[in-house]
Amino acid sequence: MLSLAGTLAVWTALVAAGWLAVAGWRAARDPVAPSASIVSLRRSVLVMVLAALGAMVVLEAALLANDFTVSYVANHHSRHTPFPFNIATAWAALEGSIVLWGLVLAAYAYAVWRRATARGAQPDSLDWGALAAIGAVGVFFFGLMVTVANPFEVCTEAAARSCTASSPLPFSRAVGPADGLGPNPLLQNHLLMAIHPPLLYLGYVGLTVPFAYGISALALRRSGPAWLRRSGLWTRVAWVFLTAGITLGAWWAYEVLGWGGYWAWDPVENASFMPWLVATAFLHSSLVQERRGMLEAWNFVLVIGAFSLTILGTFLTRSGVIASVHSFTQSAIGPALLGFLVVVTVGSFALFASRAQQISSPPRLESLSSREGGFLLNNLLLTVYAMVVLTGTLYPLALEAFTGSEVGVGRPFFDRMAVPISFALLLAMGIGPALPWRVARARVVWPRVHLPLQIALAAGVLVIITATRVGYVVMAVIAGSWVVAVAAGRLLSQARRSARSRGANAWRMIPGVVRSDRGFWGGQLAHAGVALAAVAIACTANLSQSLDRVEMAPGDRVEFAGYELVHTGVSTTRTPNRLKSTAHVEVWKDERIEGLAEPALSRFETSALPIATPGIHHTLAQDLYLSVTRIDEEAITLRAATAPLQWVLWLGGLTCAGGGLYSLAGRKRRRSGSVRPAVGARPGG
Repeated sequence: MLSLAGTLAVWTALVAAGWLAVAGWRAARDPVAPSASIVSLRRSVLVMVLAALGAMVVLEAALLANDFTVSYVANHHSRHTPFPFNIATAWAALEGSIVLWGLVLAAYAYAVWRRATARGAQPDSLDWGALAAIGAVGVFFFGLMVTVANPFEVCTEAAARSCTASSPLPFSRAVGPADGLGPNPLLQNHLLMAIHPPLLYLGYVGLTVPFAYGISALALRRSGPAWLRRSGLWTRVAWVFLTAGITLGAWWAYEVLGWGGYWAWDPVENASFMPWLVATAFLHSSLVQERRGMLEAWNFVLVIGAFSLTILGTFLTRSGVIASVHSFTQSAIGPALLGFLVVVTVGSFALFASRAQQISSPPRLESLSSREGGFLLNNLLLTVYAMVVLTGTLYPLALEAFTGSEVGVGRPFFDRMAVPISFALLLAMGIGPALPWRVARARVVWPRVHLPLQIALAAGVLVIITATRVGYVVMAVIAGSWVVAVAAGRLLSQARRSARSRGANAWRMIPGVVRSDRGFWGGQLAHAGVALAAVAIACTANLSQSLDRVEMAPGDRVEFAGYELVHTGVSTTRTPNRLKSTAHVEVWKDERIEGLAEPALSRFETSALPIATPGIHHTLAQDLYLSVTRIDEEAITLRAATAPLQWVLWLGGLTCAGGGLYSLAGRKRRRSGSVRPAVGARPGG
């Protein structure tokens, strides 16, 4: 029955998505859309979101009920899968992840509809065209669920712990194993696995909305800032979720994979990073169009590129064409996704080319030394960054496809290319907000930057004096301090100006200045988060120490990085789904015990290889990261590493997302007209 209910829900969502695409386009083409068209749109959106929600609810119900007659449940779930991983199993494998994609897409469609028709809003044909584009994307993804990625297929032949044959027909004769395989052991080893994939999806799928508005504007020949204003909120929402998802994904890798790192330039990591880079470029260039009427053609290119990269990332993750700890197994979905990617990319750019002559001509750039010039530099660097990552990710695939040769593009290439671009971006992030619009005069800019420049250089000198190994750390500290100091100086300057006009204390004016333009200061907070992350990355890459493969019997002591590690013994615990062996290692420093690290190996019935879980001793200065490759009563084989300022990386990533979130509050307040700028505050330049 659950298979039947899920199948009906997916088919209903598919029909509703097609209905939305047709109704949206009909309403968009009519300058004064009749009420019947609006009612049809409303119904199609509601049916699609309710059907998509129903499909997810049915899938979760099948998992919680241990209904192994559903092939997805039999192959990816077990009676012994613990909470909350039994819930997260719904998106831990290919078919379920597409269900989540469809649900998030439907939720965005509903949110766009609600905002377009809210009290006080003025619905526009751009909204209806955007909903039509979202519906068309929905047709593809819900179509996957009824063809090559059906999560509700009935199990018709079963082995001891899996389904070996299945049928898409819900009335087929159903059989099921007594228990299932369970999810991938790596995906049931940390709470972040239940959190970071949905956040990534909210970001990934959210980029459909600005793409849809861009396509709507092109199709309706509506150049100008209107499509940007209507899509701006959704771009920021998607960017915030994508930022948080990438950060928590790196955190998950650090806490779970046991190799001591958090980012390996894995193709699937790159698949989320590339659209983030392009979306970040779009966020900045859209400000130029809204303020100066420039870069509209470029903004169309960016929204098409960002959405195309999300489809490319989906293809890389789910097609099986790459080897990755994150990717799903190979399936028939690959050709479908590749075909959709080609249609979207070629079709969108063909539409853009056909409308290029009708895009409004931008005003002339008066000077490269201006806020506009800073944004152009920002966009150039972000786009080059995305192209470098794209090249390094796809080159091995292209080479193998055309020559049959297998080659890997690893971390050395990406680091060599990414480091100079990243430092250039940090410098641009600092100087950009200090530049006025149109033309920047030295007498205006120098007072804004001379003190931050001195602070940044002083911070670099301090690092050189105090650190034993500097590497890129001194450059990161200088660049990061520069970004934060410029923003702080700008804030204090505006607070003083406001204080003089009101006869108040400057420090008390700071909250009012920040509230007067939440969008601008939210962006500065995001910049500060990037600066923190850059410093942390440089520290972990250049100041870390490692110790490889040390045999330790109970009672043995090893000195490492100023610590004394004492192996005190091994314990074993058994749960229904695993046998976990834990090594207990005391961490001593300066002749006193600082803590206990407990690296472990877990053996799952469904996995031939043990799964390592690191033991991490956290301090403000650094993490001590311990992992084991062998555990028994006689000895353990230990690996140790330090990760200086590792917590600062997580703080930086979440601060970056928090800055984007704060800027959203500013957009909402400006829309309601409830904000009055603080006296003397001039964030725009």
